[in-house]
Amino acid sequence: MFQLTVISDLIRIPPHLFNLPTEASVLQELNQKYANKVIHKLGLVISIWDILSIGDGLLKPGDGAVFVNVKCRLVVFKPFVGEVLTGYIESCTSEGIKVNMDFFNDIWIPKRFMFQDSYFSEDENSWIWKMDEENKLYLDINEKINFRVEEEVFCDVKPKGPNNSETPQDTNKEDAKDGEVEQPKKDKRPPYTLIASCQTDGMGCVSWWE
Repeated sequence: MFQLTVISDLIRIPPHLFNLPTEASVLQELNQKYANKVIHKLGLVISIWDILSIGDGLLKPGDGAVFVNVKCRLVVFKPFVGEVLTGYIESCTSEGIKVNMDFFNDIWIPKRFMFQDSYFSEDENSWIWKMDEENKLYLDINEKINFRVEEEVFCDVKPKGPNNSETPQDTNKEDAKDGEVEQPKKDKRPPYTLIASCQTDGMGCVSWWE
């Protein structure tokens, strides 16, 4: 589930950190840059594990900061396909289940990866697995659930530009009414998503198997 990844980067140390030891100032800037961030094709960075090397400081004309080449190891959340994890059901819809692991909640179990004979109940707002004619098991919100990782999906999210850079194609004309300003469409795709399944023995609510 967690991996150690080695990276190299050029880190900018601002003048207000010059009073700190070099390693402390570098560690602070590394955590600010990488902690709780998704690196494309790598995973979610949890924290800096350690610093392997720090190069000599470099100066840039017109900038009072110091730039140093740093090599370090990161703790990265990147489960492998087929790994079984445990989380909590955050929400249920007719399309599937969203799972939360406290530090990461972009986990989706689509309906095609649910147990056979499972169906969504709008009245109960939960998924129900019909084991047989007499027994039904419920997947309720906030229940602890085991799931299997089936796929990783990375989305290269582009940084947001200034408002004046919006083009007509970025606006939602269908939702705009007469006299109202057209609002830009919001890109809600997360940078890192796990597609999971819940369709084999041991999967589903933990309480089922206790």
